[in-house]
Amino acid sequence: MPLITDFVSRAGSAAQSLWEAGGQLLTPAVRIGVTGLARSGKTVFTTALVHHLMEGHTLPALRASAQGRLRRAGLAHQPDDAVARFPYEEHIAALIEQRRWPQSTTRISELRLELDYERGSRWRPGPASLALDIVDYPGEWLLDLALLDVSYREWSRRTIEASRRPDRAAIAGSWRAGLAELDPAAPADETIAERASNAFKAYLAALRAGPEAVATTPPGRFLMPGDLAGSPALTFAPLELKPDEPIKARSLAALMERRFESYKTHVVKPFFRNHFQRIDRQIVLVDVLAAIDAGPAALAELEDALDQVLLAFRTGRNSLWSSLFSPRADRVLFAATKADHIHHTSHDRLEALLRLLVARASRRTEAAGARVGAVALASVRATRETSVREGWETLPAVAGTPEAGERVGDEVFDGETEAAVFPGELPERPEDVLEGAIPPGSLRFPRFRPPRVDRGAFGRRARMPHIRLDRALEFLIGDYLL
Repeated sequence: MPLITDFVSRAGSAAQSLWEAGGQLLTPAVRIGVTGLARSGKTVFTTALVHHLMEGHTLPALRASAQGRLRRAGLAHQPDDAVARFPYEEHIAALIEQRRWPQSTTRISELRLELDYERGSRWRPGPASLALDIVDYPGEWLLDLALLDVSYREWSRRTIEASRRPDRAAIAGSWRAGLAELDPAAPADETIAERASNAFKAYLAALRAGPEAVATTPPGRFLMPGDLAGSPALTFAPLELKPDEPIKARSLAALMERRFESYKTHVVKPFFRNHFQRIDRQIVLVDVLAAIDAGPAALAELEDALDQVLLAFRTGRNSLWSSLFSPRADRVLFAATKADHIHHTSHDRLEALLRLLVARASRRTEAAGARVGAVALASVRATRETSVREGWETLPAVAGTPEAGERVGDEVFDGETEAAVFPGELPERPEDVLEGAIPPGSLRFPRFRPPRVDRGAFGRRARMPHIRLDRALEFLIGDYLL
């Protein structure tokens, strides 16, 4: 039966791909996936990308823009009616009119942007158009794809084993105490299952709130349930299972195992089939600075998470056959966000550290024919550069408006007063960061409000400042605009 289901699923995907391929003959389109782990800036990236293209701002590193070949960009009806529309208008108003950061991504959403441009190649000059389909989704869902090849027994073993690590032991204490009292062989009991699931979800929430907020432990939907909140597919937890002891029928372990498989069937597989499998290009946003400030253990956790991210992608060059029946992302860009929190002298160092974190996975992916890139960026630059004096030293600093309640040293900010902050410097060798050259908590990264963006001549909005957003766009779509 599973083979028949898989065949039907593949046939449906192939039919959908054939339909989309036919549409490509009329309006060429590229599907960009935007994802990242919690608080990495996914919503801000998508909003800023659309804003710059629609406002016609020059983006020097995007060749089509720098050469004046981008004529117009406008919003269009998205191709997937069953997917929520990315609320661009609401988010850009929050950034510009209210000077607050938009709410984080908690579900999948989509937006289509149509670009009119002049071809740059000599052998086929003239006007052309490209549909840019932007699919924004939580990175935690991406890491769930690793569950597809894992049994409930193996997932339980790995999750419990990871909770015993020194950096997690204190966070896992309460959950592990309750886990020790559960008997996997006891009769299935809905109340016990719900209590165990809630305790496990509390542990996952504590992981996100702690130093390891840069990484994640699946299932990703446990903390972002959406319309699945309270459903049996989201009501399970790991159990201590003996390696050689079979799971008894109608036991608590059997109930948990069935719901684990239901989660894969009804949550993970539809996401892979309907959305993830159709992505052409992908950007993965990463809050590397938070991991640096949390210490080497958090950086190691982040490196493992990024490795899982690349394993999830079916990367490589697309042929006509693969694009119809087994589509794959042929470019993946990792972006270290919030580069505006450090001085420009550390931007290249931040990018070098990100490249080091994904080096192992990048070699494997590039061997399959895909391109993997890395960039340090700030989709919206909330600071400007300045200097501060500490004793006899003049230090490179950033200045902006810290959000109300943010604290630097003994000073608490009111959300209106500007401040200059020396955030600290990254070492020249990225390996030094992994070896603990920066003590945990030694960097200063207050949360700044978005910058003030006034209207310029003819009522047009002035350019929203950014760092290297244009480089990200060139990597993702530059070849489509030749």
